Amino acid sequence: MRCVIARFPFDLTKAGVQESMKGVKPETVVGESVVIGRRAYPVMQVGQVITRQDRRDFSAGEVIRAMAQLGFVVRGLPEAPVVAPSPLQQASAMLGSPVSV
Repeated sequence: MRCVIARFPFDLTKAGVQESMKGVKPETVVGESVVIGRRAYPVMQVGQVITRQDRRDFSAGEVIRAMAQLGFVVRGLPEAPVVAPSPLQQASAMLGSPVSV
């Protein structure tokens, strides 16, 4: 498949991307990620490996679009965990906030 990343055309195949990422240790995933094989790689790491360009030269969106078109699973940003209020916060909310005079 032909795609454009950082204004340069690339002919990418799913097998070619898998081969390029073989033996590459995944960095810690903080944002979006691409699942290649059984590993989740940060999007920018995948882009750097397959294009051989500096990460500042392309956007995560370009790589996400290309990987999704090739059929890879792309995971978005993790949602913030929902934190239940503490019993003290619940009681305070039921009583209301103090009125200042």
